[in-house]
Formats: sequence, structure tokens, C-alpha cells
Amino acid sequence: MIAIAIIRLRDLFAIVILFGIYSFLTAVLFMDLDAVDVAFTEAAVGAGVTTVLMLSSLYLTSRWEAAPRHSSFLPLLVVIITGAVLVYSTLDAPLYGDPSAPVHQHVAPRYIQKGPTEVGMPNMVTAVLASYRGYDTFGETFVIFTAGLGVMLLLGVQKPHKPRPELNTIEDEIVLKVVVKLLIPLILLYGLYVQFHGDFGAGGGFQAGVIFATGFILYDLAFGEKEVRKVVPAHWLPRLAALGVLIYGGVGVISLLNNKPFLDYSALAHDPVHGQHLGVLLVELGVGITVFSVILLIFYVLANRRRQS
Repeated sequence: MIAIAIIRLRDLFAIVILFGIYSFLTAVLFMDLDAVDVAFTEAAVGAGVTTVLMLSSLYLTSRWEAAPRHSSFLPLLVVIITGAVLVYSTLDAPLYGDPSAPVHQHVAPRYIQKGPTEVGMPNMVTAVLASYRGYDTFGETFVIFTAGLGVMLLLGVQKPHKPRPELNTIEDEIVLKVVVKLLIPLILLYGLYVQFHGDFGAGGGFQAGVIFATGFILYDLAFGEKEVRKVVPAHWLPRLAALGVLIYGGVGVISLLNNKPFLDYSALAHDPVHGQHLGVLLVELGVGITVFSVILLIFYVLANRRRQS
């Protein structure tokens, strides 16, 4: 007789917490490797917002899985074929950490040698992501916007319902609310610092957007979704996410109108280096607005859905 292990819901909660701890330890490892920007992102996204969103999703999950309506053979076949193609595509890639790889022989030296004079930013990571790899970062921003739009279309954003009495677990926690009131201004202020100081130190639009969203999520958890929606209504978020993408793409359109390649920031000012600074500032602002809007939108959608019985 084959024994079937059934993972209880509380065990899944414990697994999510372990994943959050793992993300935090990974961020510490990145710090030890002097990859400050990667550590920053891992701590904010992996250990912070992702843990909250996964816990919210688990809360909405019922105890028993519904019977599938369709056969799982076709999805399994698609996953196997896609995985095989991905594995096959890595066969020609250089080994991890190989010093003779083309990226270490040509790409990295080019950025390190020419970056300070062409872009003029102390933070090489921001110079690469926002300037040299501007197309790629624009694609990532559009992917984030598409993900938020997909979640909104699938689940919908409804008006907050009246909370049930058994869910008001922190209604009378005065100390908690006082502490949250003190923390939120500091979180938002730090988010602004990360947003507009990313060209000099660790940070940028991705990290700042996550930090800003974390502040509002904390406000929601302590005071309720009705209160936070008075500050940031749900119908603002899709528009803000689109605005961030438009800001990023608009910088590229301005470059084209000035007879420059798309996302060539030197077209934004008479001095090419000043144009780079202005362009990076604008595109990072667009990234921050989009990331903030999408993360908060996903949280709104999850927080407003009633748990299934």
C-alpha cells in the first residue's frame, strides 16, 4: 500500500517562511560578494514582498484541491519540451565563472573602461542597466506591467468588502499601529533616497518601487484595506503602471525625434554626459512607478478576495 503524504496548510506557511529566510541569507551572501545592488533587490523582493504575497495567496487557498477539469498531459508535455529546449540551448554557453568567457574578455572591460567617460556615473551597475542595457531594462519594465495587467484581468480589482470579525486580529493593537505610523514615513523617505540616489550608490527604480509598495502594504496590514485605498485608490494603479512605461518609452521617442538611436540619452542635453544623467533619472523614475503600481495592485487583488471554503 502506497502512503500518500498530505501537506497541511500550516506546513505550507512554514515553507513560505523558510523561503523568506533563505532569500534573506542569499542577500547576505551577495553582500559578502560585494554585489550590493543584487543583495538589495533580493532582500526587498525575495525576503520582503514575495513572502507577503505568497502568504496572502495561501490564505485564499482552500484545504482540498478541486478536481481538474482537463487532462494534465498536454501542459506536462509543453513543460517537458520547453525544458528540453532550454537545456539544449545552454550546451554552447561557457562554464559558470570561466575567465575566458567572451563577457569577461570583451563586454565587461568595455563597460569598465568607457563607462566613467561615456555615462559619468559612479555606480557601474546603474550605468549598465539603465544606459548600456536600456533596451533590456525597458523590456523588463514592460514585462512587469504585463504581469500586473494579467493579474488584474484574471482576478479583477473590486471594492473592499466589509471585514469579517474573525479577521480583525489587530484592530485593538495600539502599540503596533503606533510603531507602524513611525515606520511608514521612514520607509517612504528611504524609498525616495534609493530612487534618486541609484546613480551614485546601490539602488534604482526596481528597488525603490518595491520599498514604496512595502510601505503601503504595511499600512494596509495594520489599518485595513479601506484606509490605504483612501491614499492610493485601486483604479489609480493600472494608470500609474502605464505611466511608468510611457515615461521610459517617451525618453526613447525623444531620442528618435532628435535623430539619435532609440534610448540614446545624449540627445536630451547639449552635453552627452548630462544627457546620460537626465535619461537615467527619467527611465529609473518610470521603472519605479511601474514596479510600485504593479506590486501594490497584486496585493490589492489578493487582499480583497474572500477565502474559499
